[in-house]
Amino acid sequence: QVQLVESGGGLVQAGGSLRLSCAASGSFFSIRVMAWYRQAPGKQRELVAAIASGGSITNADSVKGRFTISRDNAKNTMTLQMNSLKPEDTAIYYCNAEYERSRYSGYLEVWGQGTPVTVSS
Repeated sequence: QVQLVESGGGLVQAGGSLRLSCAASGSFFSIRVMAWYRQAPGKQRELVAAIASGGSITNADSVKGRFTISRDNAKNTMTLQMNSLKPEDTAIYYCNAEYERSRYSGYLEVWGQGTPVTVSS
């Protein structure tokens, strides 16, 4: 079982920066993909950015050039550096991971509890 714990959310003015962190713990063989999703009030959860164990990155168009995702495979941690924040970035941000309990066991998905980000205009 894997647990994900996010930290770093908060209130910031438009144009400001925040850094989110996610730490994975528990028993697992490997984590294939780690990702950040967000859900704004009244909207569906959407992908913000994802990073594979090999380093390949996917970013939502809405955050390209402003958000940077990174990962430390040795520590099983992931960060999201968010710059030039806009009011429309306001949402609950969730950490997500695809992992294997043991080699060739198949991939499972786990979510963190979410951390709120509020950007004031």
